[in-house]
Amino acid sequence: MMRGMNNTVSDPKPQKKGAVALELKNITKRYPLVLANDHISLDVRWGEVLAVVGENGAGKSTLMKIVYGLVKPDQGEIWVNGHKVNISEPGDAIAQGIGMVHQHFMLVDPFTVLENVILGSEPTQGAQLNLAQARAEVESLMQDLEFDLPLDTPVEELPVGLQQRVEILKALYRKAKILILDEPTAVLTPQEADELFDFLRRFVDQGNAVIFISHKLAEVIKLSNRVTVIRDGKVVGTVSTPETNVAQLARMMVGREVILSVDKTEAQPGEAVLKVSNLTIPGKDKKHRLNGVSFEVRAGEIVGIAGVEGNGQTELVEAITGLRPYEGTIEYEGQTLRPNARVVREWGVSHIPEDRNSRGLVLDFTTRENLILGDHYRRPNAGFLGFIDADIIEQEGREIVEQFDVRPRSTELAARRYSGGNAQKIIVGRELSRKPRVLVAAQPTRGVDIGAIEFIHENIVKARDAGMAVLLVSADLNEVRSLSDRILVMFEGRIMGELKASEATEEKLGLLMAGITD
Repeated sequence: MMRGMNNTVSDPKPQKKGAVALELKNITKRYPLVLANDHISLDVRWGEVLAVVGENGAGKSTLMKIVYGLVKPDQGEIWVNGHKVNISEPGDAIAQGIGMVHQHFMLVDPFTVLENVILGSEPTQGAQLNLAQARAEVESLMQDLEFDLPLDTPVEELPVGLQQRVEILKALYRKAKILILDEPTAVLTPQEADELFDFLRRFVDQGNAVIFISHKLAEVIKLSNRVTVIRDGKVVGTVSTPETNVAQLARMMVGREVILSVDKTEAQPGEAVLKVSNLTIPGKDKKHRLNGVSFEVRAGEIVGIAGVEGNGQTELVEAITGLRPYEGTIEYEGQTLRPNARVVREWGVSHIPEDRNSRGLVLDFTTRENLILGDHYRRPNAGFLGFIDADIIEQEGREIVEQFDVRPRSTELAARRYSGGNAQKIIVGRELSRKPRVLVAAQPTRGVDIGAIEFIHENIVKARDAGMAVLLVSADLNEVRSLSDRILVMFEGRIMGELKASEATEEKLGLLMAGITD
């Protein structure tokens, strides 16, 4: 709790456009070994969208959790409508007219839309829930917002775009006038993102305020009025959106010039190296996680898999890398291998997993120990009797750390001590240094800063140009479009279509991602 603050509840109603709605003064939050927020000051005004950008680990999410009462700061002040307020829990933030839509939705899946919206703020008549009043209030609010949601449908049956609307509706049902959105387009198709932006513009035009957190700088330029950039826990600066551009924002975030486009030549594909035929993985309730998926990846090309997360991409990657049983066939240069991770890896498949902490690294192992994972029992890492050769793994570890620019340049540091970008470089370095025939890269730049993204993209293209067959799975549509030579789109466990990279507009991909083929 921030000591010395009063419990005055400020008027959450929007004030005159341009007046300060929410102001943060010298917010500071320390964790062991990390200064997450270092005397951060910023403000958002009524009638505007303020974007907050920064590299992963810059302190954006911590700051917003402080505003919403999920994290207690060590020092600093929060002002709403010119009043200093005390926010020590989400209830305090809601009382101040602050709502937050989290990156990972905070919904109860079996509950209906109506039940999720009113949960915790149920209208009562005497000691009983007044469901009729709740329905009338929510329906009136949806009409004002131009939302169309099936109130009696369990949210688990809704697509993610509609689930996000439920989250927004839930916040606005609690009278939120200052809306915080944390990476709101991460799970949306381009069309759904445009619909969200249209709503947010209407919302601020009514005199409300929005704080928009995103790593997609093109979206920031498209939506916001001002942009505050945070680097290493400090505010670097705030700029007017019409007076800036993507390159300048990237430079402010990283502290140097960043090459934002992927530099690659036309692919020269060879023979098919990986061939997937009628791949099926049964799911619950007679549904399939994967249903008759077929495609091939040739040497010297990058095939991208686009789609909203949760449409079978994870299961596809796990099947190809031997981590999950399946029906159908997977051929590696004409060989049908049994679904076993060690056999597949020994044949020549490298895997950059989507979750680096649970699948890519052993966090308490040193850098050099992580760099031999999966090949620790093979020469040259192990000798004749199977004992690990410490001198060899130290030498190879130093070479990979240097080649892949892992910082700090240590082979002894525990993996958990690295930033997200450098931890990912350890995995990328390990998997590419094996010189595999096939590289399966799942979300290779998730949680990675712009500078590391540039480096990882460059090395994936180099792998393609060296004759490797690359299967890229990413929820970042810009990443798929810029890296891929061919793009496949997945929806509900099926391949909905294939496009050449040159033909893959956001509109075409977005329709396929929504299951629309016409």
